[in-house]
Amino acid sequence: MDSLTAVTWPVRTERLQIRRATPADAAATWVWRRLPEVGEWITSAPDDYETYRALFTDPARLAIQLVIELDDEADPDHRGRLIGDVMLRVEDGWAQTEVREQGVATQAELGWTLDPAHHGRGYATEAVRAVIDICFGPLGLRRVHAGCFAANEPSWRMMERLGMRREEYSRATGLHRSGVWLDGMDYGLLADEWRAGRDARR
Repeated sequence: MDSLTAVTWPVRTERLQIRRATPADAAATWVWRRLPEVGEWITSAPDDYETYRALFTDPARLAIQLVIELDDEADPDHRGRLIGDVMLRVEDGWAQTEVREQGVATQAELGWTLDPAHHGRGYATEAVRAVIDICFGPLGLRRVHAGCFAANEPSWRMMERLGMRREEYSRATGLHRSGVWLDGMDYGLLADEWRAGRDARR
C-alpha cells in the first residue's frame, strides 16, 4: 500500500512547494547529488548519471521520495526550480508479537539533501518541518526518526533546531565510503512532542 496517497500533493510552505518525485526529476536532482560535498554524507553516491537515474527511478525509491521546489515570491526568477529532496519512509514500529499489528505503519524515517547553492537560507529546515507536519497530520504517525554521521554537523544541528531529540550517539558504527568507520547519531520525535512545541511557538 502506498502510504503517501493519504496526502494532498503538492504541500506548500511560505517559500517552497513539496511534491512527490517523478522519473523526470532525476536529471534535476543529479545536479546537486553528484557534488562531492553532498555525496560525502548520503547513502548512495554513484559516479555516473545513468547509474544514478536507474536508482532514482526505481519504483520502490519513487514511492518514498519527495522533491522540494522553490515557490518564493521574493525570488520569482527561480520559482519552480528543484533545490532539494526528502525521503519519507513509513515503517512499522517495533512491537512484541501479541501486539505486532498495532505497530504497523506507525512511524517514519526521514532523510534529505539540499543543493549547496541554496544553503544558508533555511530552506531545508522549512521543508523538513513541513514533512514532519505531514507525518503527524494526514499520515497519522506517532513518531519520526532520522540519523546521520556525527561528523555531519549541519544535519544534526538542523534536527535539533526542529526539536528532535538525540536518542543515540554510537561509536564507529557506520562504514563511510572512504573506508573509515565513523560515529553515528540518531534523533527521534513523537507526535505529542511536536504538537506541544508547535503550540509553544504560537
